[in-house]
Amino acid sequence: MKATIELSNDSPGCWTPDKQRIATWMEPILELTDTREPCTISLRFVDETAGAALNEQYRGKPGATNVLSFPAVAPTAMVRHLGRRPLGDIVICPPVVQREAGAQGKEPAAHWAHLLQHGLLHLLGYDHANRAGAEEMESLEIQGLERLGIKNPYLVA
Repeated sequence: MKATIELSNDSPGCWTPDKQRIATWMEPILELTDTREPCTISLRFVDETAGAALNEQYRGKPGATNVLSFPAVAPTAMVRHLGRRPLGDIVICPPVVQREAGAQGKEPAAHWAHLLQHGLLHLLGYDHANRAGAEEMESLEIQGLERLGIKNPYLVA
């Protein structure tokens, strides 16, 4: 894998994937977006209190959300010195992911894979603020998940 994952788990008590599984789930997006350079992704799992605080602070929305992404902007000289481009931070709230998977009738691992790919796409500059961007992101997510044998998460069961 071209990406190094730095993982911090501040959400005990919920199932969370290990770094190897996370890397496997993210790889299709790196391939589909032709991300060839070595990079680093900081991934943090948080409890609902921390998730709600971050969601309020950065999105102005109450309560914890499933995934937040914070793209990094690194000067070229710093990237050269590090030897890897820092893509940014992905924050996931496992209790929210677990609840959503159950409510949506999805396999928890499939929902995790989808959210990790979604967060990674944001780090790579993709956005769903408008219809064209949303369609592009959804298409990449569907393709990325398909490469893992996971069905389209946007189809209503």
